[in-house]
Amino acid sequence: MATEIFDKLNVIIDEIESAQPANSQDLESFRIKYLGTKNILKPLSGEIRNIPNEKRRDFGLLINKAKQAAEQKFESIKVALSSAQDEEAASKLDLTAPGEPVELGSRHPIALTMNRIIKIFERIGFVVAEEREIEDDWHNFTAMNTPEDHPARDMQDTFYLKDSTTMLLRTHTSPVQARVMTSQKPPIRIIAPGRVYRNETVSARSHCQFHQVEGLYVDKNVSFADMKQTLLYFAREMFGPDVKIRLRPSFFPFTEPSAEMDVYLGTATEKDYRLTKGTGWLEILGCGMVDPKVLENCGIDSDEYTGFAFGMGIERQALRLYDIADIRSFFENDIRFLKQFSSVM
Repeated sequence: MATEIFDKLNVIIDEIESAQPANSQDLESFRIKYLGTKNILKPLSGEIRNIPNEKRRDFGLLINKAKQAAEQKFESIKVALSSAQDEEAASKLDLTAPGEPVELGSRHPIALTMNRIIKIFERIGFVVAEEREIEDDWHNFTAMNTPEDHPARDMQDTFYLKDSTTMLLRTHTSPVQARVMTSQKPPIRIIAPGRVYRNETVSARSHCQFHQVEGLYVDKNVSFADMKQTLLYFAREMFGPDVKIRLRPSFFPFTEPSAEMDVYLGTATEKDYRLTKGTGWLEILGCGMVDPKVLENCGIDSDEYTGFAFGMGIERQALRLYDIADIRSFFENDIRFLKQFSSVM
C-alpha cells in the first residue's frame, strides 16, 4: 500500500515538471489541478495514516517536493506568459501615431494676485513668513493688544474649534507677526500672506474664508514717513507710476496711529465710477505704527525700537485686477471660470 502511494506521488511530480501550459487558460487549469483548494495532492496527504512510522518522514518530504514543484512551475510559466503578452502588446503599438495632448492647468487668480504682491515687496527687502492657520487666542488676539475684554474683538466674528475657547481659525495673518517678533530680534522686515477665516455671511462681496497679505517692519527709528513711502512704492508698482494715494485716520487695536490707504482711480470710466462709488478713491489696505504695547507683548523694547504694519485683502485686489463681480467665484472650483486665467502669468 505504501509503495503504491509513493509511486503515485512520483508520477505526479513527473507530470508537474513536464507540464508546459501554453496560455493563460492552460495555466489556470494547472493551478486548479495542483494548487487549488481541491488539488490532487490533498487526498494523498491524508494517506499518511497508512504509511509505516519509519517511512512517514520520507512521505512528508515527497509531498512537500510535489507542492514546491507545482508552485515553482506555476510562477515561472506565469512570468513567461506575462512577458510574452507585454511583447505582443508592444509590437502592436504604433510609435508613429501622434501623442494625446496633455491639458495644462492654470494658476488661480488668488495665487496670481498674491504672487504679484509678494514680488513687489520682496524687491525692497521684505521676506515671506508663513505660519499655522489654527491659532491660539494669545497670538491671534492678546499679543495684538486685543485682550479678552477688549471691545475690538467684536469686529471679528471668530470660528473657535469644537469644545475650545482658546484655539481658533485665525482671523487675520497678524499671528504670524507675533510669532516672528517673539522668535527673533529686530530688525524685522516680513510679509505674511495666507488664508484667514471669519464667521461672516457669504455674499457677492464677502466670504467666510479669504486671503490677506500683512507686512511688518521693526527697527530703530522707523517712522510714519517710512511707512508712507513704502506704501506709495507698492501702489505705484501695483496700479501704475502715476497713481495717487491718501491716508485717512482709522482705528486698529494693534497700531497707533492707524490709517486706511486709498488709491485714486478717477471716475472717467463707468467701471471706476461704480468701483469707487462715485468718489474716484478705492480703499485697498489698513496700516499704522505698531502699538508699543504689541512690541512689549512680544518681548521687544518699545523705547529702542519702533515699527509699522499694514494688511490688505487679496480678493479685493483680484476682483479689481481681473474685473470679477462675485467673490464666491474664487471658491467654487468652476473649471470654466478658472480656464480664463490659463494665459495669465
